[in-house]
Amino acid sequence: MSTDGNFINNDFVSAPQASMIPVYCPATGAMVGEVQAATNAQAMEAVEVAARAQKHWRRLTSAERAVHMQRLADALMERREAIGRALAEESGKSLEDATNEAVYAADITRYHAEWARRIEGDIVPSDTPDESLLLTREPIGVVACLIPFNYPVFTLLRKIAPAMITGNSVIVRPSNNTPRSAFEIARAVQAAEIPPGVVNILSMDHATAEAVCTHPRVGMITLTGSVGAGRKVLEYSQVNIAKSSLELGGKSPAIVEPDADLEQAARQIVASKTTNCGQLCTAIERVYVHQSIAEPFIALLKDNMEACTFGNRAEDPSHMGPLINENTRLNVHQMVERAIDDGATLATGGAIPPGPGHFYPPTLLTDCRQDMEIVQEEIFGPVLPVLTYANVDEALALANDHQFGLASVVFTENYRTAMKVAHNIEAGEVYINRTPSDPYQGYHAGWKRSGLGGDDGKHGMLDYTQTRLVVLNY
Repeated sequence: MSTDGNFINNDFVSAPQASMIPVYCPATGAMVGEVQAATNAQAMEAVEVAARAQKHWRRLTSAERAVHMQRLADALMERREAIGRALAEESGKSLEDATNEAVYAADITRYHAEWARRIEGDIVPSDTPDESLLLTREPIGVVACLIPFNYPVFTLLRKIAPAMITGNSVIVRPSNNTPRSAFEIARAVQAAEIPPGVVNILSMDHATAEAVCTHPRVGMITLTGSVGAGRKVLEYSQVNIAKSSLELGGKSPAIVEPDADLEQAARQIVASKTTNCGQLCTAIERVYVHQSIAEPFIALLKDNMEACTFGNRAEDPSHMGPLINENTRLNVHQMVERAIDDGATLATGGAIPPGPGHFYPPTLLTDCRQDMEIVQEEIFGPVLPVLTYANVDEALALANDHQFGLASVVFTENYRTAMKVAHNIEAGEVYINRTPSDPYQGYHAGWKRSGLGGDDGKHGMLDYTQTRLVVLNY
């Protein structure tokens, strides 16, 4: 059983007085390792180290930083199996899926490295003769990166790669549910010989994380997490007026029109809802199906859900895996019970299975109403509520009648309907005849309570910069 110290200044450091964070496999309940919780002194040292390193890192040309990042991508690929093993044990993912996540992390690192010669500013005409206005993109400084448990390897590089190419250094706090894969990434940082202090990875309790986020040398905080966590980050950012980038809750609607390929739509929706046991920010969380096709489409959803088995993916990768912990499973199950008490009909699933692991069956709820908790609040589990509508205008009104606005989906063969939804849906992402997948050359950004700022693509990269005006009089 492994024990990891924290990664500061390109070295793993231990503190004799540090408390330990146990790490459990959600598929078996067995303890698979432990990591040291960083002491406050270690965390403060990491911020100071990162601040000093950033002064040197920013002076490199972006092309020079890209060379370092390409080496990091190579090291991630070389260590993908070790990263994958750690992630599979702590998350319940299959070894193949966990290893592929390390590959995607290397891919997004290369993608952002390729922005090296494309970080552009502007030249703006001045109102004064013999003068030019130059707008340049500059790094922010030290960025605190708060990583979730559901895709912790990909999300870690999704955040640090754009921060690095734009000249920032980072302090990473991985989820305490999935920290061991983060320290395998730290070993890749060592192997790539990234300059010391540019990347620091520390497991922390909430108090220590708050101390880092409110440190005056931290200029930006980026989080993927819940709305509640986002509110805490906004409180932290007020202390030093730090920039915030928040990817928060989602409740993706799927609108299914009568002209859609119903079998394909049902397969894709159920796959979206059962991937990683529904622990995906952009997973379909509510289905609006036209009333004329509701009966056959619900039957297709039920058939696909009942065909999806669940269990330990280390034994059978075709299974749907577990929820991350027991509290999460209880919360999901209690939401289902409250929905049934409120009038929803349980079509399939809805029972906690016996045995070890935090498993929950694919669950379908029909006869749901827009005002139900199960329709209004993020489930983050394999539970799907279904509602009906009479026309596309009503479907849009229902889809938009919501606090969240991350991703959305419409299934239709009518381009007019598709474009009407695309131009009127209140969400940062719209997928037509497919479910969300977050292409990293796009822009992953939520509207409403789903967040501020965003990840991926040119716009996600530029979120890690600030603009300087240079007034040049000649």
